Amino acid sequence: MRKEIRDFWKDESGMGTVEVILIIVVLIGLVIIFKKQINDLVNKIFKKITTDSNKIIGWDGIMIPHV
Repeated sequence: MRKEIRDFWKDESGMGTVEVILIIVVLIGLVIIFKKQINDLVNKIFKKITTDSNKIIGWDGIMIPHV
């Protein structure tokens, strides 16, 4: 019985799962803490992409109907 308990205590096969869960928890915590900053950054990036792509295709926001 003692040998089984000692072997169980020394067994590290489940440590990878615990480490992954801890990393996920930390990442979720960081996202919650910096949610507004992340949201602002993503919005700024997409706005820049939209502006630059409109410059490339020559669309300035005014639709000219084709006659």
